[in-house]
Amino acid sequence: MKKQINELIEYPEHGVLSKVISKNDKLNITLFCMAAGTDISEHTSTKQGFVYVVEGKGTFNLQGEDIEMIPGVFIYMNENAVHSLKAEENTTFILNLAN
Repeated sequence: MKKQINELIEYPEHGVLSKVISKNDKLNITLFCMAAGTDISEHTSTKQGFVYVVEGKGTFNLQGEDIEMIPGVFIYMNENAVHSLKAEENTTFILNLAN
């Protein structure tokens, strides 16, 4: 299956727009488009995974450490890792979770 990520990007006026790119019994891949100024509050996932930043600028807080979200940044997360996000600009990232 082929997807053009740049063609899937669209920003809401406020908040977050998510689109499932692929899902099967081993992986769940979702594209997140966050409007500038949007926060995703602290939470955890029971699954390990990674975030890959496609465009924009923001801050990803992982276990108390701030990581700059800029294009090309790859962030690995263990299961149950506490994390939060803040988009300073319109920001898009891919979230891949192992099932």
